[in-house]
Amino acid sequence: MPDRSFLDWPFFEPHHKALADALESWCDVNLPVDHSDVDAACRALVADLGQEGWLEHTGGALDVRTLCLIRETLARHDGLADFSFAMQGLGTGAISLFGTPEQQEAWLPKTKAGQAISAFALTEPQSGSDVANSTMSAVDDGQSYVLNGQKTWISNGGIADVYTLFARTGEAPGARGLSAFIVTPDLAGLEVTERLQVMAPHPLATLTFDDVRVPKSAMIGAPGQGFAIAMSVLDVFRSTVAAAALGFARRALDEALGRVTSRQVQGAPLADLQLVQGHIADMALDVDAAALLIYRAAWTKDSGAPRVTREAAMAKLFATDHAQKVIDAALQLHGGDGVRQGEMVESLYREIRALRIYEGASDVQKVVIARQTLGQFAGGS
Repeated sequence: MPDRSFLDWPFFEPHHKALADALESWCDVNLPVDHSDVDAACRALVADLGQEGWLEHTGGALDVRTLCLIRETLARHDGLADFSFAMQGLGTGAISLFGTPEQQEAWLPKTKAGQAISAFALTEPQSGSDVANSTMSAVDDGQSYVLNGQKTWISNGGIADVYTLFARTGEAPGARGLSAFIVTPDLAGLEVTERLQVMAPHPLATLTFDDVRVPKSAMIGAPGQGFAIAMSVLDVFRSTVAAAALGFARRALDEALGRVTSRQVQGAPLADLQLVQGHIADMALDVDAAALLIYRAAWTKDSGAPRVTREAAMAKLFATDHAQKVIDAALQLHGGDGVRQGEMVESLYREIRALRIYEGASDVQKVVIARQTLGQFAGGS
């Protein structure tokens, strides 16, 4: 059983602890699921999470501490469950934060009930971290917008019922010329042209748009506001990526503790060796430090801060990079069993790597933190 003393930290309110306890009980009964058919597993997970009410937290007024607690708990039990939950929030984040009442009413009840799967379509073949370099076009023809281009590495691509998509409407160069749209997969000219296979299987796809027409009512916010919308959504959900990494790290620490206290070497538990104790100390330190950064960022956002760019970047950078170290140490402590397919630490080793890339790669987070820190210094001097 993982350490749950962090729930007594002053970042949380009583309802957060109650939610964490209830979700833990649900996970013990329902997770992990069979991953042999990833698409089917994700569809079933979204339906189950919606039916049990957990997806209520993914739309409308967003409490970041709740989102982080849910992602941390789900990730500790099943990475695919965490993915399924997270995408319901990220995919409709722009609608929750900037959508019209009509847009919110059309989609949020469905996604929160698990009746519609959502996706966030931002990345392009030539623009990952550099969102301002997006080239997908949305041309106003008077009656509608006509979309042309490609999106790739789109989570839930191919199974989503609704995409939040970002395209260049051209109001200004670079970031200021992007807009956000609600797109459905049934539109003529939209094709899933590639399903992407990765080391920890998830539904991922490349989407191609060939003269895809969307009504003007599909735009989220105002023309040219797309970049600001995307950054605001990521500002909320970046901390939750860190929380998922924390969940993986906590599970790895638990697996390592079980291993070193039960495995005998020369008549004594592995845990008696000082070198092993050093690994355990480093892992515990990394877990607690990550949790402090994550829930500081989440608490700050929930307390009314308009942006938590620096805090969220710190949380994501530290939590994902150090979860990788924790999981690697856990695998090392398992010896040969650590690389055996089907072992938990082997699965965690594959799961964690992508989190250091998506929603802002680790190197990009360093740039964000540096710019924020330098800006604060200049502003105060």
